[in-house]
Amino acid sequence: MPNVEKISIALPPEMVAVVRRGETGEYASSSEVVRDALRDWTQKRSLRQQGIDELRQVWRQAMEDKTPGVPVNDVLDRLERKYRSLADADK
Repeated sequence: MPNVEKISIALPPEMVAVVRRGETGEYASSSEVVRDALRDWTQKRSLRQQGIDELRQVWRQAMEDKTPGVPVNDVLDRLERKYRSLADADK
């Protein structure tokens, strides 16, 4: 790693134990454990933001769609029939 900056962090004892267990397993050091955890955290946040962006896009498309919708009672009746038939099939 060509450009590395050392920082100090405070962790509760349970997290310290997790980091130290990683040192004896697949990681060579505490730093590797923390770097991997941060990579996972960053990816998770990125995926969450991507999901939010996709939901916003779908919401905008739905709001712009001027075609007539399906009445709520029709949807609920269809769902009730579907799940009743699934429940009956499990008997």
